[in-house]
Amino acid sequence: YLTEGVGEEGLSEQAEDAAGLLRLHTLDMEGGVAAPLRPLSGLGLLHDERDDLYELAERLEGTVERVLFVLSTPSQAERLKEVLHDGGVVSPVLPAEAAGGYSGRYAITTGTLSRGVRLPGLILLTEVELFGKRPRYRPQGRSRIRGLIEGIEDLRVGDYVVHREHGIGRFSGLQHLRTEAYDGEVMVIEYSGGARLYLPLQSIGLVQKYRAEEGTVPAVDRLGSARWRQKKERARRRIRELARKLISVHAHRELVKGHAFSPETELHREFETFFPFEETPDQAKAWEEIKRDMESPRPMDRLLCGDVGYGKTEVAMRAAFKAVYDGKQVAVLVPTTILCEQHYRNFRARFSAFPVKIDFLSRFKSPAEKARTLASLREGGIDIIIGTHLLLAGKVRFYDLGLLIIDEEHRFGVVHKERIKELKKRVDCLTMSATPIPRTLEMSLSGIREMSLIETPPEERLAVCGVVSTFEESVIREAVNRELDRGGQVFFVHNRVRDIHDMAGTLKRLVPGARVAVAHGRMRERELEEVMLRFTAGEFDLLVSTAIIGSGIDIPRANTIIVNRADRMGLADLYQLKGRVGRSSLRAYAYFLVPPPGRLTDEARRRIEAIQELNYLGAGLRLAMKDLEIRGAGNLLGAEQSGHIHAVGFEMYMEMLQQEVAALRGMKVEEEIEPTIDIGLSAYIPEDYIEDTAVRLSIYRRLGLCHTLEEVDAVGEELRDRFGTAPEPVGILLEVMKLKVLAKRLRVVSVSSVNGTVRVKLSSDAPVKVEDLLEYGRREGSGIRFHEEGFSVRFQHRSKDKTVRGLRDLLAGLGGGARE
Repeated sequence: YLTEGVGEEGLSEQAEDAAGLLRLHTLDMEGGVAAPLRPLSGLGLLHDERDDLYELAERLEGTVERVLFVLSTPSQAERLKEVLHDGGVVSPVLPAEAAGGYSGRYAITTGTLSRGVRLPGLILLTEVELFGKRPRYRPQGRSRIRGLIEGIEDLRVGDYVVHREHGIGRFSGLQHLRTEAYDGEVMVIEYSGGARLYLPLQSIGLVQKYRAEEGTVPAVDRLGSARWRQKKERARRRIRELARKLISVHAHRELVKGHAFSPETELHREFETFFPFEETPDQAKAWEEIKRDMESPRPMDRLLCGDVGYGKTEVAMRAAFKAVYDGKQVAVLVPTTILCEQHYRNFRARFSAFPVKIDFLSRFKSPAEKARTLASLREGGIDIIIGTHLLLAGKVRFYDLGLLIIDEEHRFGVVHKERIKELKKRVDCLTMSATPIPRTLEMSLSGIREMSLIETPPEERLAVCGVVSTFEESVIREAVNRELDRGGQVFFVHNRVRDIHDMAGTLKRLVPGARVAVAHGRMRERELEEVMLRFTAGEFDLLVSTAIIGSGIDIPRANTIIVNRADRMGLADLYQLKGRVGRSSLRAYAYFLVPPPGRLTDEARRRIEAIQELNYLGAGLRLAMKDLEIRGAGNLLGAEQSGHIHAVGFEMYMEMLQQEVAALRGMKVEEEIEPTIDIGLSAYIPEDYIEDTAVRLSIYRRLGLCHTLEEVDAVGEELRDRFGTAPEPVGILLEVMKLKVLAKRLRVVSVSSVNGTVRVKLSSDAPVKVEDLLEYGRREGSGIRFHEEGFSVRFQHRSKDKTVRGLRDLLAGLGGGARE
């Protein structure tokens, strides 16, 4: 127990002895109360910060205790050992269990401690005392991106849905149905002619929400007719043609031999340890995936998707270092001059300890400077070039380009993208985006393009609070003053150059004490650069600008942004602007000013609603899906495909595309079976347990998507945590869903129970062995009968809950590859 702050009267020595407590005091190395060590500048800078090192050594020399340094990673421990050795301090790296018995004065080990303490005979020093407090990551329990295109949580009565077997119908709500074989909730779907389908919610995996181009009203199918099968078959034929084209493009890239970058060395690891923040698990995973791609002879083409401020640039820098280490050049393509300037400064700082030549190419340079840069690039004098679309000009020549990094691909035009395709042919390509354009996302989801996700936010990051309002002077005044009162800065986005100075004058009148500056893309390069640098330095309080600030500007003190006429901007642009704030641990605010509701177009209203809904951390990829829904999917794959997307819905279309791509790649494609479990049990979520229909649907949907027994248990734990002890029907539902998981693995079509006999219908390719069934019958004393479509089993007991457990044991033991 850390008793700091309790006071001497808080715990008597007798009480401590009786309780077996150890009193720990705040580290005191200068005789004062809780005097902290002066934080060093960071592992990467210790070479040049010897004064800090010597001060640390001097302060430790004045003590008599042994000193144990506790660092979080082995690489940091090794790096500290080198640094201390350079300063004349011998400090071996030891396993934690051996560190306590080491008799030397100094030692280093790895472990997790929140801060250092002074114990009798021992001083423990952590990264906090050595390097100052650093941001850490906050693990995010469940991925918000998992199953994006399978989401049904926003289903409302009246929405169109797609049933795999019966086609497109209209969702009419939930209803409780009680029959001899079934007792639970059903989803009611209306079809043509007033026909209704009552779908048990245990089989909700058969249904998807219909999504297509905004405004599309699909034709409702007739229940039981052949029309749906015909539509699917027509769509599948055209999808097969599309898949062949996609595969041929991808196959061409697979056949091209690129450069296989060398494996990691100590120098690579040293570069990674210079990262001044805590690496998140997602960053580490993304880097491992990119590293694997780069070490392959096949040219990499990977999308790195992560929300603003989640550490994509660090991963890109590591890839750049890997390329430069092998003598290859790196091109970093960015959409704006301001982002180019910022990346240039960040790359220079990150690579400062290494002999890497970094330059930039943008309109901030004079013609003579551009000419010198291009000549040096051509002759191999530049290792990393960061540039805007000027990098795509025909006169740009590389000495030996090995890696192309593209930041915010969606901001480049069609002509630029054609040039990018040319550059990508034989080099590794890494595309970074918080909101990938829908076509890029669709390519990744269909398995044509590799994608890495960074979903873990920094520990202290808070979601930006979004506010939608009409243009009200009082709202603007209050928003600006509140930010200035807490020492922050404000962006005001006005995306029309012709009257931007008038708007700046209005804001000066509303907030007389604010220091206001104006920035837009038609300003002279040097003038724009100076304004941005002065705003970054805190010389201005309020920056009135066009959407030029939308990409990559990182100013931690700016935590309020006001976007005027937000209805005129695209969803990705709005999300990028929103991402300019909230880069620190303070709560940030984004105000979207729009005309009165009556003057908004339907599409603009949906964009604003989407940006309001996506107020959580990591919403960028979900937003890309919303963007796809609003803009429509037809133009993503060519106009000739839009009719088929409308005919079957986007999710079904994508599913079929993924299957065709897999088949053309020679992979085994088998349609997933959705088993029917009818054993006469009350298995459902009572309305008085979860009142909200949308939440119940969501839970049913999540259970339907479970692939392991552990996933079903996890949903059960969440239900108990959120809603309290589950009633009996919920417990039975969880058991039935476990049966369904096992049945899916065995490709069981249906399980039904009549008078104590359970009949199991199998698909033709079910991995069930007859000898396993016979062995189960002998062992359990259960009667097994075989029939044409499967088998029947009669349990000795008649209790339904025992029948469920018996069935689960039976299915878990069948079919070698299907076991747990």
